[in-house]
Amino acid sequence: MPVPPLPDPQQVELGWQTDHLLGEPFQEAPLGPATLVRYPHPDDAPAPHAAVIHVHGYNDYFFQEHLARAFAAAGYAFYALDLRAAGRSLQPDQIPHFVMDLREQATDIAAAARTVRALEPGLPLVLHAHSTGGLTGALWAHAHRNAVGADAGPDVLVLDSPFLDLWASEFHRGVGTRLLDTVGRLAATAVVKDSPSRYAEHLLAANGGRWEFDTTLKRPEGLPSRVGWFVAVRRGQARVAAGLEIACPVLLARSDSSGPDALDNPLLDAQDTVLDVDQMAALVPSLGHDVTELVVPGAVHDLTLSASGPREAYLDGMLQWTNSRLGAVVGARDAT
Repeated sequence: MPVPPLPDPQQVELGWQTDHLLGEPFQEAPLGPATLVRYPHPDDAPAPHAAVIHVHGYNDYFFQEHLARAFAAAGYAFYALDLRAAGRSLQPDQIPHFVMDLREQATDIAAAARTVRALEPGLPLVLHAHSTGGLTGALWAHAHRNAVGADAGPDVLVLDSPFLDLWASEFHRGVGTRLLDTVGRLAATAVVKDSPSRYAEHLLAANGGRWEFDTTLKRPEGLPSRVGWFVAVRRGQARVAAGLEIACPVLLARSDSSGPDALDNPLLDAQDTVLDVDQMAALVPSLGHDVTELVVPGAVHDLTLSASGPREAYLDGMLQWTNSRLGAVVGARDAT
């Protein structure tokens, strides 16, 4: 069948403006209900050999300037996506991060992929997705595994601590999920859980951490999870458990251990205190036929926000793997 043509880059008019959160050189533009952010490729650098889109997780948005610079230094055209009802895309009448179906967010990823492919014609596309964004990104890559042209899935998928399963008791994972699934449509916005995020609190520079971020968009006090969102996530996780067939190479990166999200945890800054890394490891075979695992000792939930040692280990290992797999992808494409 014929390959659908990509849009003309000259016709992709997004209305770029200086990013109101990060400032120059970052730029932002609305993309439907979402927001696309870009780090313009340095003028004195060689032309990029690939493009990357970063997708954030729950109670999160794009603020990791160092991630953009690391990708740019490695030869990537860098973009980030703030999903609908999150970060730069959050509207006053919206419940932060609330969706009833992860396919809503997958639509945002698809729009970003089409747009970036038009802006960076001919470049292979990497999706770098964290936590809940990693779950949605994996489902999108699976759904688009046979698509071509502008609607194709990524050429390479990088999952940074993806939210592939629920870290909870067997009761909450089983009976509790079925109960909420039953009543979800009747009480979609009811709160399931509302507790502080000691993880986010500890990261914040004002609390002695390493990072500056907008605490209205990434809340140290935590962001309540609601029935409709919880059910949407559990349905997505059920699809992962049943087995995906992601066609492109996948990197699943995670910390080497998990621990309690508590201020008295001595390893709060050296463990994943949000998700269970053993669950991630167990689900590696459920993603596709070509999945590599990268374990980063001493890393926190968002590997890019870890202390300098594990952070650099993640960036170096991830970029080395990504570059090698892109080379194989491009080689196979040229051979055909």
